[in-house]
Amino acid sequence: MSAMLLPLADFTAPKIEYNELAPLLVVFGAACVGVLVEAFLPRPLRHLVQLAITVVAVVVSGVLAGILMNQKKELLAAQGAISVDGPALFTWVILLALTLISVLLFAERSIDGGLSAFAGQAAAVPGSEAEREGTAARVEHTEIFPLTLFAVGGMMLFAASNDLLILFVALEVFSLPLYLLCGLARRRRLISQEAAMKYFLLGAFSSAFLLFGIALLYGYAGTMSLGGISDALASQTGGDTILLAGTGLLGVGLLFKVGAVPFHSWTPDVYQGAPTPVTGFMAACTKIAAFIGLMRVFYVALGGSRWDWAPMIWVVAILTMVVGSIVAITQTDVKRMLAYSSIAHAGFLLTAFVGLAQAGSGVHNGITSTQAVLFYLVSYGFPTIGAFAVVTLVRDAGGEATHLSRWAGLGKKSPLLAGIFAFFLLSFAGIPLTAGFTGKWAVFSAAWTGGAWPLVVVAVLSSLVAAFFYVRVIVLMFFSDLPADSPDVALPGWQTTSAVALGLAATVVLGLVPGPVLDLAARAGEFIR
Repeated sequence: MSAMLLPLADFTAPKIEYNELAPLLVVFGAACVGVLVEAFLPRPLRHLVQLAITVVAVVVSGVLAGILMNQKKELLAAQGAISVDGPALFTWVILLALTLISVLLFAERSIDGGLSAFAGQAAAVPGSEAEREGTAARVEHTEIFPLTLFAVGGMMLFAASNDLLILFVALEVFSLPLYLLCGLARRRRLISQEAAMKYFLLGAFSSAFLLFGIALLYGYAGTMSLGGISDALASQTGGDTILLAGTGLLGVGLLFKVGAVPFHSWTPDVYQGAPTPVTGFMAACTKIAAFIGLMRVFYVALGGSRWDWAPMIWVVAILTMVVGSIVAITQTDVKRMLAYSSIAHAGFLLTAFVGLAQAGSGVHNGITSTQAVLFYLVSYGFPTIGAFAVVTLVRDAGGEATHLSRWAGLGKKSPLLAGIFAFFLLSFAGIPLTAGFTGKWAVFSAAWTGGAWPLVVVAVLSSLVAAFFYVRVIVLMFFSDLPADSPDVALPGWQTTSAVALGLAATVVLGLVPGPVLDLAARAGEFIR
C-alpha cells in the first residue's frame, strides 16, 4: 500500500523564534549535557564539571532573559504556545537569580565533614552496609545539578505557557526532578524518602485534576490555547457546566502547586523532610512559577468568567491566610514553621490575584495586581533561600538541629547568625524597612484598589498573628539561656556565605530602595493574549 504524499505547497513549516526562546533552550540544553556528563565522565571530575555547567547555563540564560526584557519583547512564540512577554521575562530573570543562589547551597561541602547535603547512593537502604561504604568512599550524587536545571527549565516554561497542553508538560518537567531531589537527603534519609513519596503521590493526584480540567476546557472551547478559550468565552452562550467544572479542576491542580489551603497538606512534610538546600529552592522558585502560571491561565483564558471563579479564590485566600498563620504557632520545628509561613504568604499573594479580577481589565491609578505579585515574589524569594541557608548551619551530632528548643540562646553563641535569621523573620512578618513590608504593602494596595478590601482586612489580621510566631523565635534566640548541650554553629564555606549574604543584601535593598524593582515590575506590564 503506497504512502500518500502531500504536495510541498500544502506543508507549512512551524516557525520557532529561537532568539526569544534562547533562555529556555540554554537551560534545557545544559541539562541534557549534564546527563551526558554523568554517563561518560569519571566520578572524581563530575562535581566540578556539573557545577560549572550549571552556573554558566544559569548566568547565560539570565543575561539573555535580561536583554529580552530590556528590549520589551512581547510575542507569542512557538506557534502561539509560549508567551514571551513582560511578566514571563521578569519571572525568568528572578527564577534564574534564585536558582543561582540555590546551586551554591547544593554545592556546599565544608559544613558536613567535606560532604554535601545529598545522599551518596540513593538506592542504598538507609542504615545498611552499602550506605556506610558509600559514605566512607565519599561518594556523591552529582545528578542533582542536571535535575535542578530540568526543574528550573520546567518552571520557566510553566510561567510562559500560552497553551494548556504545554502548561501540563511544563508542570511534569519541573515536578518530577523535585520529587527525586526531595528524597536525596544524606541525613535522616527515611523522613526524606517519606517526604518524596508524599510529594509524588499528592502531586500525581493534582496532575490528574489539572489534566481532567484541561480536557473539560478543551471540550468547552475546542482549543487548548489560552487566547482561544478567552474567545470562546466571549462568543459562546451554552456549556456553562463544563466550563465551571473545568475551571474548578484546573484551579485545584494549580492551587496545589501554590500550596494554598485546602491543597497544602504536602507542604510541611516535604519542607521538613527534603534536604534543606532543596527546601529553599522549592519554597522560593516553585511558588514563583506556580503563581505566574495561575495568573496567566485565569487572567488570559478565564478572565471573561471572573465572576464565576472569583468567589472560589476569595474562600481559598481567606482559608490559606488563616490556616497558615494560626497553625504555624503550634509548630516546634523550624522548617515546618517556615512551611506554614509560606502557606500564609500564598494567601497574601492570592489577595492581590483576586483583587484585579474584581477591578476588571486593570488599574489605572495605583499598583496593578500583576506588578504587586511580581514584586512580592521577589521580596519573598531572597529571604526564604537566605533563611534556609542559615538553618543548614545550626547542627548537632545528628545533622541539622531543626527543633525550636535547640535554637534557644543561639544569639549568645553566634550573635551574627542569629541576627541575620532574625532579620529574615522580620521581613516575613512585614516589619518596615524590610523587603517583606514593601511586598505586603504592594499586594494589599492592589487588592484594595481592586475592591477586595475584606480580604485586606483578613490579611492584616493574619499578619499580626504571623508576627507572633516570628517574634517568638527571635525571643527564644536572644532572651533564653544557652543550654549545656547547645548545638554547634558550623563554619560555612564560601558557597553558603555567599547565599546568606545575597539573601540579606536583597532583603535590605528591597526594603530601603524598592522603587527600581517596583518600576521593573510595572514595566513588565500585563499578560499578552
